[in-house]
Amino acid sequence: MTDVGIDAIEIRTGKLKLDLPNTFAPAKGEDPEKYTKGLGLNASSFPDTYEDIVTMGANAAHRLMEREGLGPEDIGRIDVATESSFDNSKPVSTYIAGCLEAVFDGEFSHANKGERKFACLAGTQSIDDAYNWIKAGRHRGRSALVIATDTALYARNDPGEATQGGGAVAMLISEEPDLVALSTEQGYGSADETDFLKPNQQFPSVDGKRSVQVYLSRMREALEDFESVAGRTHTEDFTYIPFHTPFPGMVRKAALFGYRHMIRDTQKEDELAGEIGRQPREEAFDDDGTFEEALSEYMDGLKRTDAYQEWYARVVDPTLSISREVGNWYTGSVHLARASALKTAAEEGRDLAGERLLVGSYGSGAQAEIHAETVQEGWTEKIEAMTVDEGIEKRYDLSYDEYERVHDVHNHDVETDADVEEFTAPEAEFVFDGWGRMGERKYRFVE
Repeated sequence: MTDVGIDAIEIRTGKLKLDLPNTFAPAKGEDPEKYTKGLGLNASSFPDTYEDIVTMGANAAHRLMEREGLGPEDIGRIDVATESSFDNSKPVSTYIAGCLEAVFDGEFSHANKGERKFACLAGTQSIDDAYNWIKAGRHRGRSALVIATDTALYARNDPGEATQGGGAVAMLISEEPDLVALSTEQGYGSADETDFLKPNQQFPSVDGKRSVQVYLSRMREALEDFESVAGRTHTEDFTYIPFHTPFPGMVRKAALFGYRHMIRDTQKEDELAGEIGRQPREEAFDDDGTFEEALSEYMDGLKRTDAYQEWYARVVDPTLSISREVGNWYTGSVHLARASALKTAAEEGRDLAGERLLVGSYGSGAQAEIHAETVQEGWTEKIEAMTVDEGIEKRYDLSYDEYERVHDVHNHDVETDADVEEFTAPEAEFVFDGWGRMGERKYRFVE
């Protein structure tokens, strides 16, 4: 059976940086550790005044295709996942295809183009669509280009403001991939929830506490559903577990719940029983409140054990290295987590070929998906080709006043000077170039 999966990946961060402990926290009168330790974030990335979801997505895709030696004839579909779209009819993929046609010989007239929406889950769903298209034999030997691109911005003084971010992840989905092959088995957890939504508005409405609860519940359901077809999961089955990462602090919660689930009724639970007792079983309690109290106490103890901390440091923490520096990218976040883990392994000189990842994706509203991925022989070369470090290091460091100014530029409800000066100089990249006669956004490539 032919493997299908991610053959290559490229990451494009917004070109501006907001330093959370040194710039944002002082302006807010907050303790810097609220952000670095509480949220687990050091910085957020922002698009410059000439950047948006099209330019970031097109620039990531351009770099990916160029380094892979690909042209339009090699791509059979372009799927864009975003929850930052600016048109309810014309998909972002058509804009990105138009940009790419300006720099490559040939056209994408033969390529199927679309736009996926399910909050932060849509990037993974787009990969699923490409996987199914290839497995169905409808691809004619071509690959799919999946682009997750978002500006995850919040209204000023919103509780989510510190988690902001902007960037794009471009992925090539192919037969016999060099990076990771996707499992046939998938698990889902889905429910009609109102934890995070953007009803015809730019900035989200968020019930933060509810959103955390929904995230954890859907992830648990997805893991149980995955196990129903793939078999029981154990803590040592997977080298890394990348989660959707709205902020690293959320992943700390999800990882602890996942670990508890994996060790339940195993020798590991028995080994830890002398230290923290056995896991509370709901059926042993007369009411939910008493059970929840006992479970919370157990989880607090579990979190402090050497066994859990060693597992977390080895399996989960490496997935957070990029997100700590760029913030939330909505549809791209789980794909940053995968790239972070593999990048860490490459830097450590590890040989991961044949080892497995368990990927947990999530989208508010709400649905989680869990699937496994097997690392392929050519993974190191593909990861080392990424230019994400360069992008992070070259960002312009905003003052707080400059942050407010650029936030206003990207706020559709605020009228700003049409000639707001950019903070960086564009070079060899696509840029926003004003408006067309029907109100469409226009783009050009700057040499």
